[in-house]
Amino acid sequence: MSDTDAQNMAAWTTYGAHQLARAVKLPELDGWDWDVPDAGPGIEVFGDVRGLRVLDLGSGLGRHAAYMAALGAQVTAVDSSPTQHERAAARYPATRGLRLECADAADHLRAAGPYDLVYSVSGLPFTDPRQLLAALANGIRPGGRLIFSALHTNSDGRGPSSEVASRPEVLRLPGTTEDHIVHMWVLSPQLWEDLLGEHGFILESVTAIDSPQPDNSVSYRLYAARRPERVPSRPRSRSLPPPTAALGVGVIVQGADGVLLGRHRRGTWELAGGSVEPGESFAEAAVRELYEEAGLLADPGGARVLGTLLDQVGDIVPVTVPVLVTTWSGTPQQREEAVGSWRFWPLAALPQPLFVPSAQCLTAWNPSLPLDHPPAHVQPYASRGW
Repeated sequence: MSDTDAQNMAAWTTYGAHQLARAVKLPELDGWDWDVPDAGPGIEVFGDVRGLRVLDLGSGLGRHAAYMAALGAQVTAVDSSPTQHERAAARYPATRGLRLECADAADHLRAAGPYDLVYSVSGLPFTDPRQLLAALANGIRPGGRLIFSALHTNSDGRGPSSEVASRPEVLRLPGTTEDHIVHMWVLSPQLWEDLLGEHGFILESVTAIDSPQPDNSVSYRLYAARRPERVPSRPRSRSLPPPTAALGVGVIVQGADGVLLGRHRRGTWELAGGSVEPGESFAEAAVRELYEEAGLLADPGGARVLGTLLDQVGDIVPVTVPVLVTTWSGTPQQREEAVGSWRFWPLAALPQPLFVPSAQCLTAWNPSLPLDHPPAHVQPYASRGW
């Protein structure tokens, strides 16, 4: 945890403890607001949420999450402050459709399955957006939405920053004059749009939410973004593949939870795989690479060689052989420095960006997958083994 995160958590934990001691009974929400009462759009910005898997980031007391659950959504409400979580748990001990969790937002997103909708009522800017958006990029299913409000101008009239950096803002304990310093990323709409675009989101709208009180300068912006329906792919680098990598295998490990993918240190998600060694069959190369990279054991006799893919990268024509493995033993683990974070991903929510050869292998196996990649010539095999 960074120093900024630790300071923010300490401030919000103090805030939660103060509110617990006051035992103030706030009413349930009778309408949606984005931290500015009687201003801005309401619940209509979400559309029909019935049956959606929804995440509330920085949920605090949990009133918005409970409101969303009452509309028929399956809501997980996450807050990193133990006392804020305690307040919510005491207020909503057993609310249908609502699950409360005390956790770091990025940690939760990395461990949880993809959500249909993620929203945050002014909570997202308390975390470094580069860290959080990286987790959100794969924590929202393709086609899913991210909607959040963010401070634009504070009550003293200070507008947004011109660089992606945090700045101190004042958190006042209710009913007192006691102030605590929190660190926020108060950014211009252009910076938010740039950050969202860098992490694979399409910004669909920005709505100003101004205080209706003429003597209050506070202003927020409501950002609505969407993860594209199709999953992009890219090379690891601009360098041409070395000759030793001109013939390789890509291992599609299919299980009940989807397909196995690991994250390369250069940022792409990819299948286990690598070069074929002299004397190996494609199936033997596949099960060797699977064990060396992800620690899973498989039998070459049970591996299915799907065909060959011919790509064109500069003057080099790489040949990749996709191999399907459906039976194995062991638990995925990082065994090599270059690739880790192995996990099974649902086919309806594959992470982005994929490594180009891995995307090509997946498309050769399942052409209906919504993957974007350079075309490759596919020669399928009718038989097993090879």
